[in-house]
Amino acid sequence: MTASSRDRWRLIDTGLRPAAENIAINRAMLDAHQEGLIPHTLRFLRFQPSALVGFHQSVEQELRTDYCATHGIAIQRRITGGGAIYFDETQIGWELYLHRRVLGTADMQEISRRICEMAAAGMRRLGVDAQFRPRNDIEVNGRKISGTGGAFEGDSIMYQGTLLIDFDIEKMLRVLRIPVEKLSDKAIASARERVANLKDLLGVAPERETVMESLAQSFAEGFGVEFEPVATMSGPEQEKFIQALAEIDHPDWINLVSRPLTDAPILEGLYKADGGLMRVVLAVDKPANRIKQAWFTGDFFVNPKRMIVDLEAALRDSSLTAYRHTVNEFFRRYPVEMLRLRPEDFSQTIENALVALTAESVPVAGGVTP
Repeated sequence: MTASSRDRWRLIDTGLRPAAENIAINRAMLDAHQEGLIPHTLRFLRFQPSALVGFHQSVEQELRTDYCATHGIAIQRRITGGGAIYFDETQIGWELYLHRRVLGTADMQEISRRICEMAAAGMRRLGVDAQFRPRNDIEVNGRKISGTGGAFEGDSIMYQGTLLIDFDIEKMLRVLRIPVEKLSDKAIASARERVANLKDLLGVAPERETVMESLAQSFAEGFGVEFEPVATMSGPEQEKFIQALAEIDHPDWINLVSRPLTDAPILEGLYKADGGLMRVVLAVDKPANRIKQAWFTGDFFVNPKRMIVDLEAALRDSSLTAYRHTVNEFFRRYPVEMLRLRPEDFSQTIENALVALTAESVPVAGGVTP
């Protein structure tokens, strides 16, 4: 296909905005695209410091609201599912608004793979070895640099992701109720081993325009299209944006889902395996019967080291009753060297953590017992 015969899609940078405005633009653009009012679109965006919960999540369960209030961090609810995230000026957001026929499938796993591989190619243009990691992450040498997710509205899909430029890991740990032990230097260092910034990888933070250009080039090549930049949203989008903002910039929207902390415990499990002492911290969604997140540490030996974060990714959102199957399937496909360690040892460590679910006293989110 020659350049002149390629479809032309829209590219828009909506700049640095408060969380409520960015979420309202999500709603406006997705609705406008579903109604055929706007073309396929690549949008870049940035957030003022914000803590965002997924559409189905409870603010109380996911965020340390006192810390957010003290530090001027806005709290908002996305129109998409997925987990809570911290977003600020040190990240770039990217979003695609497409018709499902462009992707040729409605399978979200396949859509994630295809779009994440394009985004990873854009990051490689910057000089980092970014790769897609199922289900919906992009990583560099086992360290997450971008999280992604999507949602359908009729035949339209909004698929969005983040890219860490110069991210403050410690602030993220203080904003989110995630399964780390107390915010010690060791815990912060462990979190840094799981997350990558472009600045750390390249030695200098790339210019925002350079990052956007690299991503746009890879999406253009991946879809076989050209992008036509525009400066502002269309008239119909503006109207929908104003309507959406009135609903979203309101406590009723932010607190649309409210559940007690006791439904989202954080559990700790220890197991003395032949290969060393193993420890896991689990964030659990009791009503949904699933593991939201797992965090393994210990004095064991595995090669490659990234196997641990890949196992943690495989366990994300897995069933509380099927985690042994998840662990076994992971190791059946994953080549790894382990010194006197077996897959069963990881399952047993998880089981030891889940015993607390039946105990009278259960540590709740943000309060892991040392």
